[in-house]
Amino acid sequence: MSIQTIATRPFSDQRPGTSGLRKKVAVFMQPYYLDNFVQALLDVLNASGGPDVPRESGGSGGSGGEARALAGQTLILGGDGRFFNRPAIQTILKLAAANGLTRVVMGCGGILSTPAASAVIRRRQAFGGILLSASHNPGGADGDFGIKYNMSNGGPATETLTEAIYARTQVLNTLYCSDAQDVCIDKIGRLQVEHMQIEVIDPVGDYAAVMRSLFDFDLLSGLFASGFLVRVDAMNAVGGPYAKQILEGEIGAPLDSVVNFAPLEDFGGHHPDPNPANVDDLIYRMSSKGMGAPKLGAALDGDADRNLVMGRNFLVTPSDSLALLTQYARLIPAYQGGLAGVARSMPTSTAVDRVAKALGIPCYETPTGWKFFGNLLDAGLVTLCGEESYGTGSSHLREKDGLWAILFWLSVIAVTGQSMESLVRDHWKTYGRSYYSRHDYLDVPVEYVDTLMKDLHAKLPALAGQTFGRRTILVADDFAYTDPVDGSTSSHQGVRLVFDDASRLIFRVSGTSTEEATLRLYMERFEPDPACHCEPVALAVAELSALAEHISKVRVYTRRAGPTIAT
Repeated sequence: MSIQTIATRPFSDQRPGTSGLRKKVAVFMQPYYLDNFVQALLDVLNASGGPDVPRESGGSGGSGGEARALAGQTLILGGDGRFFNRPAIQTILKLAAANGLTRVVMGCGGILSTPAASAVIRRRQAFGGILLSASHNPGGADGDFGIKYNMSNGGPATETLTEAIYARTQVLNTLYCSDAQDVCIDKIGRLQVEHMQIEVIDPVGDYAAVMRSLFDFDLLSGLFASGFLVRVDAMNAVGGPYAKQILEGEIGAPLDSVVNFAPLEDFGGHHPDPNPANVDDLIYRMSSKGMGAPKLGAALDGDADRNLVMGRNFLVTPSDSLALLTQYARLIPAYQGGLAGVARSMPTSTAVDRVAKALGIPCYETPTGWKFFGNLLDAGLVTLCGEESYGTGSSHLREKDGLWAILFWLSVIAVTGQSMESLVRDHWKTYGRSYYSRHDYLDVPVEYVDTLMKDLHAKLPALAGQTFGRRTILVADDFAYTDPVDGSTSSHQGVRLVFDDASRLIFRVSGTSTEEATLRLYMERFEPDPACHCEPVALAVAELSALAEHISKVRVYTRRAGPTIAT
């Protein structure tokens, strides 16, 4: 084995988005494309003197095996098992060994769910971790691939760090890579590349230990012993082994409670995004009123950090889920002492705000992107957090966590003896209901979306104070966030229109697309009257939908007759 010095050239399109660098598989398979990004990351980390905050973004970087900040450090490595995961891991191992890294801990088979990777980083006090995932994006040879770096707290890299990585990619001209043979990653044990030790571990073990520390597994075992039925669709993604081992293996859920549990490179043709548009079979199974029908249904996404939960013939929105988990947190052993606070992304409904107010705890509104919750969690300002895009989590990790949310809901049901539907309807009676809908306009030409947002921005100064029908706009702005911990600011995070009846319209460009652009329109109508809590959601937000079109001309600008997906 020896370390090779390889000439390369920059790729102009390697700026990470809200969750790392995501592109089509074919892009990542270009010669040196993945190598360049990983080398840039290692250069920045080696030049930083520490795992989290770069000292400079354009330094000399790697030096053919010279040990710098990475010497003596442990890096966690794994991914969601999608197409290109396995060859990518071999490439990363050889680059890491050549750039002075001392030790890598990786999941057997190259598998680590995103929440599990966060758990392993935190439990083993690692320097950081490289995660290979495009989350809920499609897999397969024609699908998407992604890579991101998580810091020593287990959470996604800060914008400061990702910008430093991008800056390094733009001047990179040299790679340092071992010429070692590929190593076997399918057997638990220890390996070595150059001077770097590799430990291959059970991918579920550390994560399962964290779950045992949070929940009463004996209580949950009793729930299943009483005949309670659950159905969890893992979508042939990485969450399958975790759900299978913990739900069926440890707490006694009936065999076959977890379906589509084997991770496949193309997710078995599933689109691993747990929203109603992609879980027809689960919704069908949960529509039965027979004695053999499950009482709780759930789905996980590609890297197991997102979740959909539902009762019999009753979908629960992610916004309502966060609000109810906040309401019932004291029923969970880990949260019996109460919550320090809660946080939600700006597009997420205000349902949790009302619960937080009743509990007398702060509620923070952040931009979309789990990294914005990291500082709040590390500072002890919040305990629970969540996003409307089917992600919830807590201070136990620095990532959202799909299986954690399922265990939380099962625990609430076990303690209260109520169904999901009765829990949610009781919540609405107490706090009011936020009717909520998201319209996604997918694969729209970037220039169309840019023009729409530019024109909408130009209208903002005149919109505040305007009355449309029975609603008056109180706030019309482009959301900006100042982090209460470190004072950093993030601007241009989405256009908000807030009305005098607490309804909201939000326009935002997604940061997770790999082609063209995704425009998202969020509509929220607050309804305090219990007599009005049974309307179909589409009807309840119809006025807001029409108003959004009137103000933004979204269908005109996108050249679409309507949204690609409405949830």
